[in-house]
Amino acid sequence: MLNSIIQNEMTVRAFFICTAVSLVLGVATALLGKFGSKSSQSFAITIAMLPVAVQMVIMMVNGNIGVGVAVAGAFGLVRFRSAPGTAREIGVIFLAMTLGLATGMGYVVVAAVFFVIVAAFMILLTVLKFGETNQSERMLKITIPENLDYDGLFDDLFERYTKSAVLERVKTTNMGTLYDLSYRITLKGNIVPKGFIDEIRCRNGNLNIVCGRTDHKEAL
Repeated sequence: MLNSIIQNEMTVRAFFICTAVSLVLGVATALLGKFGSKSSQSFAITIAMLPVAVQMVIMMVNGNIGVGVAVAGAFGLVRFRSAPGTAREIGVIFLAMTLGLATGMGYVVVAAVFFVIVAAFMILLTVLKFGETNQSERMLKITIPENLDYDGLFDDLFERYTKSAVLERVKTTNMGTLYDLSYRITLKGNIVPKGFIDEIRCRNGNLNIVCGRTDHKEAL
């Protein structure tokens, strides 16, 4: 049952079975990638096509796994030349490539069973919100002029509006005339208070302030 349907040589029947399974699993993988997260239509279409593309590569190299994986891997990483991918998207791409590798070798039942197991696992982790960051945690970026001493400059504001605040990075910009301060803060509520931002503006000379969720910087 778990053996390859491709024996000594490729048959028309085996080719169409592998292709059909690749297309179905590709669409299912694309839907799985969109579950609990936001992704573009182009990404979903690419994921739906990836298993059948990898399958064809494996078939064309006559089952040579080394050559097939190298070529298919290059195809899978083309997306990241133009747009950065999240860790989740990278995982979905590798899943789609794995399914295409299995169907390309003729292991269609193995591919289907593997997908069901991984899909159930991913859905479970998503529903349980596994690894989700604290919703009140934010990344705060404040720009100040070079003549201001940033040490302790906003401590009283952090004490009033946040549970914790850690200065993670200091960077000079604009030919050294400005400092970019990056803080990881935990708010006392889930919403950034307008008064908090207004008071920071009064101290940094109304320069740039950026406050966003930490998961927007998700990376592998």
